[in-house]
Amino acid sequence: MKKGILATKIGMTQIFNDNGVLTPVTVLKAGPCYVTQVKSVDTDGYSAVQVGFVDKKDKIITKDATGRKEVKRIHGVNKPLQGHFAKAGVSGKRYLKEFKFENAGEYTLGQEIKADIFEAGDKIDATGTSKGKGFQGAIKRHGLHRGPMGHGSKFHRHAGSNGACSDPSRVFKGKKMPGQMGNVKVTIQNLEVVRVDAEKDLILVKGAVPGPKKACVVIKESVKSGK
Repeated sequence: MKKGILATKIGMTQIFNDNGVLTPVTVLKAGPCYVTQVKSVDTDGYSAVQVGFVDKKDKIITKDATGRKEVKRIHGVNKPLQGHFAKAGVSGKRYLKEFKFENAGEYTLGQEIKADIFEAGDKIDATGTSKGKGFQGAIKRHGLHRGPMGHGSKFHRHAGSNGACSDPSRVFKGKKMPGQMGNVKVTIQNLEVVRVDAEKDLILVKGAVPGPKKACVVIKESVKSGK
């Protein structure tokens, strides 16, 4: 892998190509990202590039009239990370991500990575956290069929039998049952980049990308692009 960037999901829309074909796309605000650390085999045991995305203010601790410490910005960048970012010469960032680039040694601290590293026609893998839907039944969670909806039926939207009684006398691991749905890491492979707007740092990807609006999405060069 030689290319990767962090992005926030803006939403979905549709565009027409040169042949007048309508294409649904997901609009991503990709970058600018800044290199906050370059790892090498000699110092860290492996080569990778750590990048930061979205500015974040520092956490400021002051004292009130009685001398007690008071945190003004609780969700800011703490002291250790402030030193980490200062070493790279960049401001505090909200998101940090490591990319194991094959050419990691070519990057330098503070280097800017923008959306123009990708171009129309590239194949990418998009990784994000899916929308959390809470506790859901087996029909919504796994797409199981429902029972008869007649008045005499005692079985409507239940998951059904879990297994036999005497043999094997247990429920097999992985049985599709009600439970927590969504809020998991999801990767969609081999998506196509339809358009790149370098001036506005926008990448338009064909199809859907996991996660809600404003969510952070990791965009990487597809591992299946050569197939």
